[in-house]
Amino acid sequence: MLDRFSSGLLILIGLALPIAGCGSSEVDEIAVTPTTVTFGGVGLTAQLTATGTYGHGTGPSTTQNITDQVTWSTVSPDVATVSATGLVTSTGPGTVSITASIKGYTGTISASSLVTVTVTSTTGPNQDVTALAIIPGSQTLSSPNQTSQFIAIGTTSSGATEDLTSKVAWSSSDVSVATITTGAGGGLASSVGQGSTTITAIETNADSSVATGTAQLTVSGGTSEPVTALTLIPNSESLSASGQTGQLIAIGTSGTSGLTENVTDSPQITWSSSIQSVATVSSGLATGNGVVSGVSQGQVTITAQWTNPDKSVVTAESTVNVQLTAAPEPLLSLTVIPSGIAVGNLQGTGNFLAIGTFSTVPFVRDLTNTVQWISTAPEIFPVSTDNTVVNPGAPGGVVTAYGNGSAVIVAEATSPDGTIQTATATFSCPLVLPNPPLVAGSCYVGSEAPALLSTVTVYNEGLNTTNWLVTAPSATGTPNVIHCGPGSAAAGLGGSVCTATYPINGSVKLTATQPAGAAGTFGGWSSSCTTINPNPSTAAGPNTCTLPVTTLNQSVGAIFN
Repeated sequence: MLDRFSSGLLILIGLALPIAGCGSSEVDEIAVTPTTVTFGGVGLTAQLTATGTYGHGTGPSTTQNITDQVTWSTVSPDVATVSATGLVTSTGPGTVSITASIKGYTGTISASSLVTVTVTSTTGPNQDVTALAIIPGSQTLSSPNQTSQFIAIGTTSSGATEDLTSKVAWSSSDVSVATITTGAGGGLASSVGQGSTTITAIETNADSSVATGTAQLTVSGGTSEPVTALTLIPNSESLSASGQTGQLIAIGTSGTSGLTENVTDSPQITWSSSIQSVATVSSGLATGNGVVSGVSQGQVTITAQWTNPDKSVVTAESTVNVQLTAAPEPLLSLTVIPSGIAVGNLQGTGNFLAIGTFSTVPFVRDLTNTVQWISTAPEIFPVSTDNTVVNPGAPGGVVTAYGNGSAVIVAEATSPDGTIQTATATFSCPLVLPNPPLVAGSCYVGSEAPALLSTVTVYNEGLNTTNWLVTAPSATGTPNVIHCGPGSAAAGLGGSVCTATYPINGSVKLTATQPAGAAGTFGGWSSSCTTINPNPSTAAGPNTCTLPVTTLNQSVGAIFN
């Protein structure tokens, strides 16, 4: 009887043992690769991989990537840290074991990788350059045969900065637009023809690793390119049949350079309505084209047609709904420009403008600081809203990248009657593999922008019907980097949206000029600057405003009106 009871007890124990084993992971052993990692400086990264083996010795074993299932740890964070996903970052000289642990089939099991960090010197020429910034990040030249100086600032593995302008290798992606010098006197770009080119600087370290920085150079004058795309802003709106009016704006994009220009009043564009008994549109005037007037209930298509000198045609359309209602509050639509911004480093920023179209004069207004800005990823891509400033301008709509990916940026404006208009744009900070990438433009950990910049933006709201001109020099003194306005368009230069970047704690002077004999007042321009003359339209000649660039990635401004 006792034997029978003992046998049954043994069977129960034998059944219980496997069940107890099921309370743990089924992993028998793990391996970490690579088994050794050597860094030549601090701030560098490497990805470790944990592989688990299964099978319990009862059959063929299998393996599986369990990098995101193990617990990663370091015994000396002063030498290297490790993230929850196995990304190792060097922090100081020395040797440390990075360990991956997991509760396996037989208990806690682990494996390690040996990480060595060597720093040849905390100062001196032997340090690796880990990041390269080009200042300014973008410049514009108004015509061929002009020059613009770029500066290359390198950040070493110890965090020190060094002027490498004469040491890096400079190149231009399109030498038909601009060339750039290398060596002694390097970084000097010379404009050749109209278009846009990417300026690249590369610093090669002693261990053959490289640091790369890029900037954009635009030549707005020279041989003109045909308009290849036409966009109407807004692409749809509603009007009252009581004769309410709304302004459409035509933006032309030229050739491969991507230059944009407000062509609403150009003699090369014609406007038409599909049903004039429902709505009419002004066309063929010296100024005031694209104004739609509601006549009777219905829906019409407003078409803008651009004819290039070679007789090729580009068109764009906007839908207008005319309703039998009283004229609503004057805000008809809202548009965010540009439609998308991409940055190449963490802490990189972009400034969006919110432009509203109204049924009353002025038809087009800058609402950047009156709208509510919303980001769909506020923890990664926060956007600023500033509805408290006295001077209009562009401190609102500034987005900063604190991670990689993308977000939709929403501008929301509320009319006095309670109706809401919204518009969207995209902001992104792409991650390009390998990590770190071989070329610039990837938002990997450690790619924080070493030299934060402030952006000055000038935008033509459409009220200026004279030949006023807005100009400003670059951060390095090149004249007319900002070159906007009807006076610019008449000369075949510049555009309706101009931007330029300036180092923090710098300053720039914008000059609004009315040529002698020009009639009318200066109005409808918004710029991220603080005006000296509160009403620059009251006097002929130059009128100036100054932007103190004293806040991180933001600009404080005023509208000339």
